[in-house]
Amino acid sequence: MTRQGRTQLVLGILLVLAGIWFFADRSLPAFHDLVARYSEWPFNLVLIGAGLLVLGLILGAPGMAVPAAIVAGIGGLFYYFEKIGSYSDWFMWLLIPGFVGVGSIVTGLLGENTRRNLRSGLNLMVVSAVLVLVFSSLFGKWALLGQYGPAILLILLGLWVLGNGIFRTWRRGPNDGGFHE
Repeated sequence: MTRQGRTQLVLGILLVLAGIWFFADRSLPAFHDLVARYSEWPFNLVLIGAGLLVLGLILGAPGMAVPAAIVAGIGGLFYYFEKIGSYSDWFMWLLIPGFVGVGSIVTGLLGENTRRNLRSGLNLMVVSAVLVLVFSSLFGKWALLGQYGPAILLILLGLWVLGNGIFRTWRRGPNDGGFHE
């Protein structure tokens, strides 16, 4: 079966299953009560992200892990905002590059450009986490390191970026524009 045929087969099956799901939800009260909490906002975004990952696995497209992680992560953010009852922690949106990093790592673990995806995914996760910590410290939401927290985190992030660049240049060797002895 060709890739296009396989894609159409999977899409057709998913559409039929979704139709059965909606039919059962509307006509069977026991089914509706069972799945009601999983189909409410924002948990449905997490389920859609999981569905995108499964779709990518079925189709043999590991790159689908990136949009799956983004959608599921945004669902998690909305869940967090709903639980605290406020959307005032705007800096939490800086986690989205970290979600891309998680998807990139999953893509690498599934075999697509493993080394590059693992490295870039880890980089995105570190940068995203540091940015969230810096901005949450600046706005008084997280004071683990006290008043010097943002400065310390930015210095550590800068050292990490510098070290990463120097190591990459050193690893290339003298023929690739790296350091010469």
